[in-house]
Amino acid sequence: MEVMQLQELANHLIYKHKLKGLEELKEWVNEQDLSKNPEDEEQRKLLNELIILKDFIVGRYLKNKTLDKEDIKRDSRRAYDLIVEILDEYMDIDVKFHPLIASWIIGTYFHNEFPSYPYLFLNAMKGSGKTRLMAIIKELSFKGDMLNSLTEAVLFRTEGTLCIDEFEGVTRKGNESLRELLNSAYKRGTKVKRMRKKKSMDGEEQVVEEFNMYRPIVMANINGMENVTGDRCLTITLEKSNNQVVTRLMELFEYDERFVEVKELLNKFGVVSVVQLWFLNVYKGWNKYLSTTTQTTHTIQTNNNTNNIEKEQISEYLPFYALIRQININGRHLELSFPIFLLSHLFLGDDVFKKITTLMTEIVFEKKEQDFMENKDILVYDFVSQYHDRDFISVAKLSNQFREFIDAREDDKWCNSRWFGRSLKRLNLVLDKRRVGRAGVQVQLDIARASEKIKVFKEDDSNGT
Repeated sequence: MEVMQLQELANHLIYKHKLKGLEELKEWVNEQDLSKNPEDEEQRKLLNELIILKDFIVGRYLKNKTLDKEDIKRDSRRAYDLIVEILDEYMDIDVKFHPLIASWIIGTYFHNEFPSYPYLFLNAMKGSGKTRLMAIIKELSFKGDMLNSLTEAVLFRTEGTLCIDEFEGVTRKGNESLRELLNSAYKRGTKVKRMRKKKSMDGEEQVVEEFNMYRPIVMANINGMENVTGDRCLTITLEKSNNQVVTRLMELFEYDERFVEVKELLNKFGVVSVVQLWFLNVYKGWNKYLSTTTQTTHTIQTNNNTNNIEKEQISEYLPFYALIRQININGRHLELSFPIFLLSHLFLGDDVFKKITTLMTEIVFEKKEQDFMENKDILVYDFVSQYHDRDFISVAKLSNQFREFIDAREDDKWCNSRWFGRSLKRLNLVLDKRRVGRAGVQVQLDIARASEKIKVFKEDDSNGT
């Protein structure tokens, strides 16, 4: 086996057996009895892998080729520049997306070191080159594979970067379980358990198999993404290309030396145990930073009760933390963005980090704006907050006014007085209620509550700018 294959095998075993890096892998391999001849096919396969791997792990290559932080930075930046060069040659897309795509690809090699990792979603029209971009990502990412359809078994029984083209099929009726699994695979620690038959001395028995769901995923389609899965994605919009030089290029990726060099550079990282501790310290430092600092107009001051160790953990990355805080991205948006921020800041240079923060702020703002327009509850809050009549008014009249407010189409049957009345009740926007003859149900609106609620969403949007 070649060095790259042995590295991938080491990565596989670290991942499969939940080891914390190269040192634990060395110890684990040395503890295995390589002289036995097991009957179980799966055990025989593992034994053969260990025999091949043992000399590689304990021997001279990994012993003498440990990478330090400067090696990682140098190789990451070289890989980044090559990926951007490849994207510039093969794709006709807005160059502002190049840093995000390149950083995301590099991040697949560090994927297991993050508590969560965002999906990439390519929202593309026909002729935009989405399948080509998927092929590039597949070739460059850690153990990349591309599918046109997805099953539950493939999702949790395989590992590595998964590229799913023509993603529309996942939203069809009957794929509810698959969607639930997919909505969990962006976060580390999510597992699936399945039963399988195993031969024993007494015949067959049912045993539990546990599968790790966490993996990097890229999805692409034309029609857009449903909300729940979309909340786990960083969206890249692709438009149809008129650049005939680009569209006529043949996709000879396996013969392109730049692809080979990127893979060789990045495959080193799977066996670098220093990375895990490095990333963990940054995440822990961020939480400590939030709990022990206060932000004023011009300075960030550490609270007096912070001990010296905590101050040291925070101070090393204080400029990074301060920049992330100033961007003012919160919640899941921050959870998804943080790995990309971290990679670009630590490995790729200030110029890339600046481009990433600018783009991520734009993506999050557009996502919040889309959510604001699509979320019916927010629209109801917005409508009531702008209402001035504090007397009783019929729900039917309010419903008609709400339809005008959102510019509802005639075929928007959901937007009727019954739905609107239930929304007011569910959102606690009714101060009082009465029934008046032919006028039907009348309500007094809690305008103050609606104003407070909508303020939260609108402040989030304004901060996103």
